[in-house]
Amino acid sequence: MTPASPPAPGPAGVIFDLDGVLIDSEGLQYEAYSRVLAPYGVRVTYEEYGREFIGNGRGAEWAVRTFALPVSADELKRQKVPVYAELLHEKVQLMPGAVECLERLAPVYPLAVATNSLASELGFVLDRFAIARFFTVVVAREKYERPKPEPDAFLAAAAGLGMPPRRCVVVEDAFKGVKAAHGAGCPCLAVPHDFTRNNDFSLATRVLRSIDEVTVDLIAELAVGG
Repeated sequence: MTPASPPAPGPAGVIFDLDGVLIDSEGLQYEAYSRVLAPYGVRVTYEEYGREFIGNGRGAEWAVRTFALPVSADELKRQKVPVYAELLHEKVQLMPGAVECLERLAPVYPLAVATNSLASELGFVLDRFAIARFFTVVVAREKYERPKPEPDAFLAAAAGLGMPPRRCVVVEDAFKGVKAAHGAGCPCLAVPHDFTRNNDFSLATRVLRSIDEVTVDLIAELAVGG
């Protein structure tokens, strides 16, 4: 009796983070927070920013606690929003290889973007670089309850793609995003950059040197289940 063939792999999707994956914005985020913190006599180092703000995703809370600031974390974030928006409009650039990656994957897989950034910031980037055409689903901060490192953003994106999380491969750059993907049950490709090279990527399915390594075949290999 001939053994049954294994089932054909099911459909897969890819969910991209925005900051540090598609756009080179972490330096702009750092500059925005630096400007907001300066009147309080506080200077956050690159290492602290990479660890607490990007990696852990609780930077404002950490700054308020560490430097005994006379404002709340929410107020600090509120002060930062217009400063970052100005820098974003003036200076933002795509990450090297980002568009080529989208062009590679979009003909084969439905793509989503899921970010802690506000809808206004995400919308500007999608329009500025004409990349909205690549995405089936767009999930900004207003569309889910808890920010990364909680899994809500990726669960919302997977639901929008109409696929179980295990079939949706996440591309992230920082610990908080990798943890969120892991919590959602998504395979995760980590692509560190200068701010996040010292983050903990032990929960990532694979750590890559650059987004150039995110290929059609790699997505097929990592997307599991049916």
